[in-house]
Amino acid sequence: VQLQASGGGLVQAGGSLRLSCAASGRTFSSYDMGWFRQAPGREREFVAAINWRGSSTYYADSVKGRFTISRDNAKNTVYLQMTSLKPEDTAVYYCAADLMGAVAVREEGTYDYWGQGTQVTVSS
Repeated sequence: VQLQASGGGLVQAGGSLRLSCAASGRTFSSYDMGWFRQAPGREREFVAAINWRGSSTYYADSVKGRFTISRDNAKNTVYLQMTSLKPEDTAVYYCAADLMGAVAVREEGTYDYWGQGTQVTVSS
């Protein structure tokens, strides 16, 4: 499985961005997907996850109501729509794939494959 994240950039506080993660190499529609982020000097943290069908989504409290995760299995792509961005959302954002359908979607160890990351910078 290869994951390619894109869509990051520089945006002012209150603005929006949409991240994309394109997958190749295996059957995308059969595995769960997640987004994590890592700010400078901090550990990587969970942001959002979506199950293989797109019927269940999960969010960190810090982004709930502002971010939306979705997927298009026909395009082998998962998205993270980010609105009302804050300076504290500044981080490198990573997408990840879970091939086994584990329950602990908020845990890094659940995920088998990771993308390279895309930088999101929110200015105040």
